[in-house]
Amino acid sequence: MRSRRLTVAVGFSLFAATLGQAATSAVFFGTTTPRGGTSQGIYQGQFDSDSGKLTNIALAAELSNPGFVAKHPTLDILYSTGAIDGQAVVAAYKIDRDADGSWLTPVGHQEIGDGGAAHLSTDRSGKVLMSAQYGGGSVAVFPLADDGTIQPRSDLQKHSGGSGVVDRRQDKPHAHWVGTSPDNRFVFVPDLGLDRVVIYRLDAENAKLTPHGEGVCPPGGGPRHMKFSPDGDKAYVLNELALSVTVFDYDAKAGTMAPVQTIETLSEETKAKETFNSAAEIRVHPSGKFVYTSNRGHDSISAFRVDDESGKLSAIEVEPIRGGWPRNFNLDPSGSYLLAAGRDSNTVTVFAIDSESGELTYTRNMAVVPTPICVEFASH
Repeated sequence: MRSRRLTVAVGFSLFAATLGQAATSAVFFGTTTPRGGTSQGIYQGQFDSDSGKLTNIALAAELSNPGFVAKHPTLDILYSTGAIDGQAVVAAYKIDRDADGSWLTPVGHQEIGDGGAAHLSTDRSGKVLMSAQYGGGSVAVFPLADDGTIQPRSDLQKHSGGSGVVDRRQDKPHAHWVGTSPDNRFVFVPDLGLDRVVIYRLDAENAKLTPHGEGVCPPGGGPRHMKFSPDGDKAYVLNELALSVTVFDYDAKAGTMAPVQTIETLSEETKAKETFNSAAEIRVHPSGKFVYTSNRGHDSISAFRVDDESGKLSAIEVEPIRGGWPRNFNLDPSGSYLLAAGRDSNTVTVFAIDSESGELTYTRNMAVVPTPICVEFASH
């Protein structure tokens, strides 16, 4: 495994490391593994929140197309989408740590049974794993054992219909993300094909979902990913096709969401200068003060300020990622840095986050990671 360690291209940092013990976090990268490409599976690195440097990039586990990875909420277990022996699966890995970084040991997998997953996550108690199938237009549920291993699929909910607004993209369901409400009572599945966020009631003990309702997104928006505000009062849904964010008021008791604002991530004038654009990922700063989204094609991060009273968004800036095709990005555990994955440039670039303004500053730290499309922190 050590022989596969990659050379890390790191520029001169604008931030000097503080004295003493560095605040390091393990970070894992889901990738795409095209034929003839350089990626062999899931990669890992170490991120120093004191200096803002990403180092020790290495192959952590071989797997075909591990496009999205997610850590168990309490155990040192990492889950991944992917394919094994030609079958679409969700796979589990034990995280082993040493002085050089973190390494993955396979601890089982389960077939999805409805095509490949675009996204996966656990519920907040760590009792179930859920996956969203873009091609299948479905969400699958898998019970998790006490040690975090994945049990056979217990539920599969198929979506139906299609908004038909955008030709060839919205003629049928395309489930794109799955996650729970802050209180773990409900599951949310943005469906790009339906222009809806499909809501389910979660029975974590029995690993079952019950249809509950929908959140309505703008026609032709194409909802892709979503995140809750830290206080749970707002849900922010990223619309891939329209390159916009819809802000929802969330009623935690009823499990319902009502739209209150939609704001563009790129201006029409900016989009007109590109041959292709689509929105990809959305993250909320731990402080709740800022929201960030990524724009493929324009290859940038859009930053927004959250109004203290209304929770609505206003634009701060649009920052280029210094790479190509940011399908995913993430914020480090300290909330001080943003790591942007450039799939087409085989890079992960590091930006400092101003805690007062939310603005991003490129630190000139850049690591080589083959075709990265997911960034997941797994702190010590």
